[in-house]
Parts: sequence; structure tokens; C-alpha cells
Amino acid sequence: MSDTAVIAEFGERIKKYRLRKNLTQYELSELAGISIFSVAQVERGKPVSFALIISILRALILLDNLEMVIPEMKISPVELLKMKGETRKRGSGLKKK
Repeated sequence: MSDTAVIAEFGERIKKYRLRKNLTQYELSELAGISIFSVAQVERGKPVSFALIISILRALILLDNLEMVIPEMKISPVELLKMKGETRKRGSGLKKK
């Protein structure tokens, strides 16, 4: 799925949630603290800032679902021993064969 298709699908899902909650675009914009134009842009599948998406998700009480998109990274006990309790600050890059 292309980036454009993902953004369009996201906008369609936001619209469905808004309608399921029986909200107008204006009411959602008020709840989210953003402009009605921004709500319309999201629903039309136009690229918008991540901060704007967070505002809409919070207003629709969907922000907790963000955990499913990017789950918190758990470190295995073995990996923790290898790192000697330190956290990684940079990657070493992919190994070339």
C-alpha cells in the first residue's frame, strides 16, 4: 500500500469514527482545538502534521490505539546483559555480506 493510500485510508477511518460518534466536522474541530479546515483535510486524505493527528485521535478518544501502531520496545534479559544496563544511543548499521 502506498503512502498516499495509507493517508487516504486513515482519513476515511477518522471520518467514520466522527460520524459514529455523531459529530460534525465543526464539533470535532472544537474538541480537538484545531480548525474545521484541518479536519476536512484529514478526512480527504491530505498530508497533515502528526501533531494534528494526535489532536484528532485524542478528541475521538482513540489516542490509546497509537500503542498498537508503535508498541513499546521491550528488551530481552539476554540483550540487557549484553548492553550491561546501558541504553543504545545509535545504530551500527546493517551488516554487509
